[in-house]
Amino acid sequence: MAKKTENTTSIGFEEKIWRAADKLRGNLDAAEYKGVVLGLIFLKYISDRFDAKYQELIADEYADAEDKDEYEADGIFFVPAEARWNVIKEAAHTPEIGVVIDKALQAIEDDNLKLKGVLPSNYARPELDKRRLGEVVDLFSNVRMHTSGEERDLLGRVYEYCLQKFASLEGKNAGEFYTPSCIVRTIVEVLQPYEGRVYDPCCGSGGMFVQSAKFLQNHQKSLSGISIYGQEANSTTWKMAHMNVAIRGLEANLGQSYADTFFDDQHPTLKADFIMANPPFNLSDWGADKLQNDKRWVYGLPPSGNANFAWMQHMIHHLSPVGRIGLVLANGALSSQSGGEGQIRQRIVEADLVEGVVALPSQLFYNTGIPVSLWFLSRSKSQKGKTLFIDARNMGEMVTRAVRELREVEDIKKIADTFDAFRRGKLADEKGFCAVRTLDDIKAQDYILTPGRYVGIAEQKEEGEPFEDKMKRLTSELSALLQESYQLDDKIRQSLASVGFELKENEK
Repeated sequence: MAKKTENTTSIGFEEKIWRAADKLRGNLDAAEYKGVVLGLIFLKYISDRFDAKYQELIADEYADAEDKDEYEADGIFFVPAEARWNVIKEAAHTPEIGVVIDKALQAIEDDNLKLKGVLPSNYARPELDKRRLGEVVDLFSNVRMHTSGEERDLLGRVYEYCLQKFASLEGKNAGEFYTPSCIVRTIVEVLQPYEGRVYDPCCGSGGMFVQSAKFLQNHQKSLSGISIYGQEANSTTWKMAHMNVAIRGLEANLGQSYADTFFDDQHPTLKADFIMANPPFNLSDWGADKLQNDKRWVYGLPPSGNANFAWMQHMIHHLSPVGRIGLVLANGALSSQSGGEGQIRQRIVEADLVEGVVALPSQLFYNTGIPVSLWFLSRSKSQKGKTLFIDARNMGEMVTRAVRELREVEDIKKIADTFDAFRRGKLADEKGFCAVRTLDDIKAQDYILTPGRYVGIAEQKEEGEPFEDKMKRLTSELSALLQESYQLDDKIRQSLASVGFELKENEK
């Protein structure tokens, strides 16, 4: 049995790759440099996968190692001769390394139609330091990224880790492509996408799809049980999503091209079983004036200055009769009355679509301090006429001075288990954390969905000591402390007097 590759299970491996790749930054800003690094990771991944199959076919006297069909049958991208890693490795320390990589990526696109227009290019640009690029190629060549059965997870982890690092670098722009994985995991664990059509109308780099795949793997379910659909308006991010799902071995329909979801719906007839999304927060100037009579606005025309309920209604429109939605929205959507948002929210509640709302803690995002909540909607609620409210604002732990994460067991699992108990009708209210309320209860609150209104304040633990006894004990302790203070005061006075000083009464 071959020995497993070292350092593939700790964060140290990802950090090593990142630090090496970080040498490439030079004069490039984070947005440009992101494509360079992630493109190399993807190239190494498909090269390693191809090479493993190639060696297997070489050893088979009846097989043709250059037959594309042999690779496609196993879901492996065919890598033409001029694009194989050994060619790139040999050119690592030549001035032409950028040109060699560009040609390799173009050749791969030409031989794999599903990658057409997806892979990054322009590694030959003058501002990209070729010496440092060669050093990164060396690192990728020397560190084994392919081990039996683990290569997808390993490269996927490196890819996700680099996405996270880019998010921290890009700050306010990070939300375009990255949703913190702990938030995505929470949505996935609550929705439980075992099988069916999974859709994200603003999919960024594809984090929702990756976590859905991990969910299935963790529950020993086949990836073939889900079909993935997505859409993204940003061209660079759309390409990143393609690479991310490919690294995970996922088949995905991300539309014919990058496109605005409101104006060019790439999946107009789709009815999805699971819709997961983190749409842009409070998006203004989204084109409401040109979409006033759109069939998606069943619950009311969204205001022109905020797209929150446009996104929600778009998702409801694409929801199957048994479908569920999990989305992230700024907290304003829970209570806003401006621009008709209050009426839209009321109609959605009265349609009995809102299964649950989770108020999240602050500092989960790299790019914003806006407080957010998770909305869960369903066309087939198991608890008709009821909604679950969870106040998770005190959950999570600080992993840096600026960033908080939800913990796997203490937070994410607890939220998911709470939803599970609610669906089974077995949930008891827990003050300060969760509460189940009826449509009438929500109506009494003017259809405001802020969880804090419903869960209340956590009860303080009983101390078990009667008040009178406690006061006697504390008074006695205070008397003893005061007596000790008087004794210390006398000692200080005596010490000062011994060296010729006197402490006056008004100086005490």
